[in-house]
Amino acid sequence: MPITQDPYYCHQQIPIPPSFPDILKQFTKAAIRTQPKDVLKWSHAYFKALANSEPPPVKDRLEVPISTQKCDTGLTPGLLKVLNNQLAALKIMPLTVIEEKWKELSLPVERFQELCRIGNFVGSCEWKYFLALAASDLSANLADTLKLICELLTADPEGGAARISFEQWLEFYRYLGHMDEIPEQHINHVLAYLTFDIANQDGMIMPRNFMHPECPKLNPRD
Repeated sequence: MPITQDPYYCHQQIPIPPSFPDILKQFTKAAIRTQPKDVLKWSHAYFKALANSEPPPVKDRLEVPISTQKCDTGLTPGLLKVLNNQLAALKIMPLTVIEEKWKELSLPVERFQELCRIGNFVGSCEWKYFLALAASDLSANLADTLKLICELLTADPEGGAARISFEQWLEFYRYLGHMDEIPEQHINHVLAYLTFDIANQDGMIMPRNFMHPECPKLNPRD
């Protein structure tokens, strides 16, 4: 039997931080909620984020895959919220930063590239516009897209009204409306209808406002 020169260690010689069991417990809970496709890659991203005091790639809760998205890309509202939690504070960023976070969630790089092509993003982009296109990819129509955006950005508790500021909502609506080639006249028609609601809600808007049966359709072609 060969003799090794490597030192031998016993458990008394290996310091284990008192917080280590709790770290592993939180990691296990996060993995169960997030259900990563590539556990090794996700684990690396998780502990890297913790070491850098950044938001880790963790879903708020276990998520049932949805069937309303336009194509099965692996992206879900929960994963999109993870990305938003990690990237929203940066506002404008290199596309390589978004791509890195995208890959850490084992999402297909081909779909990332397609979203960049649709948005005409080259080199860098504003995160909110990438978020808008990704939300659109998960939704059947424009109203559902903006509803999802409200749910991702709201400070209301889950299942609540999902309010966001009207100015913020309008920026998303105009951007997506431009992508869908919605006439400015129609957008103004929608805004005229929503004016009363917004005035009575301290400048906030919620999905039930723009999804009300009496509200003009956000996209006249839907």
